[in-house]
Amino acid sequence: MRSEIATLHDNNTWSLVSFDPSMNVVGCHWVYKIKRRADGTIDSYKACLVARGFTQQEGINYSKTFNHVVKLTTVRLILSIIVSNHWQICQFDVHNAFLNDSLQEIVYMQQPTGFVDPALPTHVHCLHKFLYGLKQAPRAWYTRPSDFLLSIGFHASKVDTSLFILTVNHDICY
Repeated sequence: MRSEIATLHDNNTWSLVSFDPSMNVVGCHWVYKIKRRADGTIDSYKACLVARGFTQQEGINYSKTFNHVVKLTTVRLILSIIVSNHWQICQFDVHNAFLNDSLQEIVYMQQPTGFVDPALPTHVHCLHKFLYGLKQAPRAWYTRPSDFLLSIGFHASKVDTSLFILTVNHDICY
């Protein structure tokens, strides 16, 4: 939990502001996970601070929530291409993926349990960056990498907009 809070502070995810009764303040809670290695042994324990986005009000602290989700047929197609070409499969975990983009809307969140500032216990966090649980977070997570891939020459598939393709001479990158 301390590591998660430190990362949030390092990323300037929020600032403390005085509470005003007119604010729509969303709650938050901790989600705990055990990360395991391929052999099933424990790799690490993880705590993630999640906003209670279900308390957000449309038009007040979010507007658009639509996000693209990769189709299962696309995943199967890519895996089929990989297997038929005897390529290696690699994956990576983006640590705090949603924290890499700035919020456009004003969202206030209560201070997390166990980490209330003793000098300012009635203050709330004004979020500057996304947190898991916010209604608009998945859309932002798609938009940033999508914009980058398009800017360097990829194009989105017409069948599945979560699939990006780059063709250079005879080489194809999916």
